[in-house]
Amino acid sequence: MTYDDHDALGLAALVASGEASPDELLDEALARTRRLNSHINAVVLIQEEEARRAIRSGLPRGPFRGVPFLLKDLGAEAVGFPSHSGSRLFADQSDPEDSSIVARLRAAGLVIFGRTTAPEGGIGPATEAAVYGGPTRNPWDLSRTPGGSSGGAGAAVAAGIVPAAHGSDGGGSVRIPASNCGLFGLKPTRARLPDGPYAGEGWGGMATDGFLTRSVRDTAALLDACHGADLGAPYHAPPLRRSHMDAISRPPPRLRVGLCETTFEGGPVHPDCAEAARDAARLLEDLGHRVEPFRPDADHAAMIRAWVDIVAAGTALSVRRELRGRDPADWVEGVTRGALAHAATLSAEDYLAALGTIHAYGRRMAAAFSGIDILLSPVMAEPPARIGRFAHDTEDYVAYRLGPEGVWPYSPFCTAFNASGQPAASVPLFWSAEGLPIGVQLAAPFGEDETLLALCREMELARPWWTRRPPPLDSGACSGAASAP
Repeated sequence: MTYDDHDALGLAALVASGEASPDELLDEALARTRRLNSHINAVVLIQEEEARRAIRSGLPRGPFRGVPFLLKDLGAEAVGFPSHSGSRLFADQSDPEDSSIVARLRAAGLVIFGRTTAPEGGIGPATEAAVYGGPTRNPWDLSRTPGGSSGGAGAAVAAGIVPAAHGSDGGGSVRIPASNCGLFGLKPTRARLPDGPYAGEGWGGMATDGFLTRSVRDTAALLDACHGADLGAPYHAPPLRRSHMDAISRPPPRLRVGLCETTFEGGPVHPDCAEAARDAARLLEDLGHRVEPFRPDADHAAMIRAWVDIVAAGTALSVRRELRGRDPADWVEGVTRGALAHAATLSAEDYLAALGTIHAYGRRMAAAFSGIDILLSPVMAEPPARIGRFAHDTEDYVAYRLGPEGVWPYSPFCTAFNASGQPAASVPLFWSAEGLPIGVQLAAPFGEDETLLALCREMELARPWWTRRPPPLDSGACSGAASAP
């Protein structure tokens, strides 16, 4: 048995057949963490005894029984797994009960043994939180970020520590690391996955949990294990017609695909990102889908300004409640302090107006999809950023998000679908001449997760990415850009 030869479902099949035991797989994951984590700084708060205890107690006979797994160090509240939430302010906090999604992950048979790094508050496209003692690095090129906010998850899966990991996405935080790390990542339809009991919704309904995986089928099976509203949820996603795994068992019907190789506002993107979208369009045409140029007609600038206000308000709510009068300069990073200052300029009316803008945007995006089934675009406007570009030392929160060198010009595609609630995926089909992964984004109408996953699976089978791996981290080959396989 070779650990790298299997995705998460493949490892579970080895356990089911008796070819491997849960303890052996955990041994391998821990050994890889010890060997590789010094290079990438992705895995934190390891709780080996908790994982061994779960194995000894008898793992549930779910689809992932015995597979090692990591939770993002943001949300995903879990008994026995303390969290920093990316911040010195929240360091080593414990929770009295599992969140609904963690309970479902445990029921799937996964062996949780630690957490993965995240930026403070989850508000950046890079993972460089001070609480972890240094930046998290991209296994494809250690001078670059794996993305954020699920950057540690992306780095850990790309490095081969685990075949899949938990993430979350409030503005691209699953899709950005998936794109930067050569992985598959899907943001499901709003409310497809549970938020409770610790939250009714995240960032006005724009944030959701998700997963970083090597294969489409692992994401489909994880969604099947975790989907559905939890008790008391304020709203539900449209019901599925069939399971996610059933959806990927056959190709979708031939679809109308709109190709946007500029930003949604018509601005230019890096040539590699535009070419990645065109390359995916050619593949879709070869598969019999109809591809036409398209740009969604909606007020994207108003949407992102409203997103910035809502995220600042959410950040202020959690941070001020925890500060309890202490000086934020001693406890949180610069961009978080900037978010607190920006939130202080907003009134209750401003917050409700921002929510109204987001809802109006969702309606415009739904109307834009009346003539297409899928929107194809880059995930990012640029290749993975270098470490330090999105460091959290600035206190100008608005410029950090919206300035000419800020997050919005770098990542102008993902947030649209957090605002609209539509499902969107990052698919790893393209690598630059320097060997950097460049993902493409596919988005579907609200509730059409099954169609989207089926299309992603069809593309995966047509152009498999499974064998594309970064060079060995302990060989010294990753100090600069990786060479293309």
